Amino acid sequence: MTSTPTPPADRIGVWLIGARGSVATTAIAGAAAVAARLAPPTGMVAELTDFADSGLPALDRLVFGGHDTDDTPLTKRAEQLAGTGILPPALLAAVTPALDAADGEIRPGYRTAPGLPQAAAAARLATDLASFRDRHRLSQVVVINVASTEPPVHPHPAHRDLAALEAAMATEAGILPAGSLYAYAALRADCAHLDFTPSPGIRIPALRELADVQGLPYAGSDGKTGETLVRTALAPMFAHRALRVRSWSGTNLLGGADGATLASPDAAASKNASKRSGLEAMLGAGVEGLTHIDYVPSMGEMKTAWDHIAFEGFLGAAMTMQFTWQGWDSALAAPLVLDLARFLARARQLGAAGPQEQLGFFFKDPLRAGGSTTEHRLIAQFEVLRSWYAGGPQ
Repeated sequence: MTSTPTPPADRIGVWLIGARGSVATTAIAGAAAVAARLAPPTGMVAELTDFADSGLPALDRLVFGGHDTDDTPLTKRAEQLAGTGILPPALLAAVTPALDAADGEIRPGYRTAPGLPQAAAAARLATDLASFRDRHRLSQVVVINVASTEPPVHPHPAHRDLAALEAAMATEAGILPAGSLYAYAALRADCAHLDFTPSPGIRIPALRELADVQGLPYAGSDGKTGETLVRTALAPMFAHRALRVRSWSGTNLLGGADGATLASPDAAASKNASKRSGLEAMLGAGVEGLTHIDYVPSMGEMKTAWDHIAFEGFLGAAMTMQFTWQGWDSALAAPLVLDLARFLARARQLGAAGPQEQLGFFFKDPLRAGGSTTEHRLIAQFEVLRSWYAGGPQ
């Protein structure tokens, strides 16, 4: 689906839901450091030569703001991240002005208020977005949800239809989960939207209807940063070599705020569903095994993933493969957040609207027209991304 193309943007707003979290702080600090050539663009897909002529907005043209329920200043959060090893301490002084500027644009996030209709909360969030865009004379704003994972949504009849949803929001307090309320406000404020978490977000049918009505592009969900990145590269190897995968089990150990959130079985269910969807699409539904997520507070911002794959070879020979992935989740996610902001902004400049399937390369459970995609093979997804920007919006 396409809308009328707009000219290349001067400055692009990047509005982060969860703007004082580790991922957002790392993204803001990283954008400033790379733009000033104080750090290389390692991990940034947008900086590959494949996209050199695609017209993506430059990093120094991004203006950051966001919503958060936390009031920890970004400079304090950056100091904490430097203490863990994610941010180089030597960069802190250089990126402090950028962090302070973004901090001044962070507004109070949504908190459930009994008796307060969600329409009023959505109107306040949308006003924050419109004011941000007008104050900085931005050509557009991209809203990216990098907040903590939410449990799967409990279906409500009003979720199926936009008119019914808005009627319910006018009188009820809990129709939409928080991530979906932010998505609704973004769309009403004429902003493109990305779900970097596996939260329900824009998946609710009424919100996708609203995006179509507004002619806005969107993408998601659940950024593919570590373990699943490896899975989507390895699983096609087994399929292409006609090796039968019998089981694929995993254990994730993580600390930090994300680990604390995923200690909840309900929140973990959303994460596991998105992790599992890709394996089933690539290898079939008969593969045994689950992924377990364990919260280990002493690990801080570090994450370790261990996978065990049992497969069958010629004449039934039983074999196994194991791999361990260890890294800083925020350092893996932040460059992708910046990539996605730039790619989606460019897509809108080119007139794109609706689900941006070419951005599936970045997600565990990518959205497409009508639902989720069936294509999870990493290399195939990259070729789709590269060909889309070579040929313009489809």
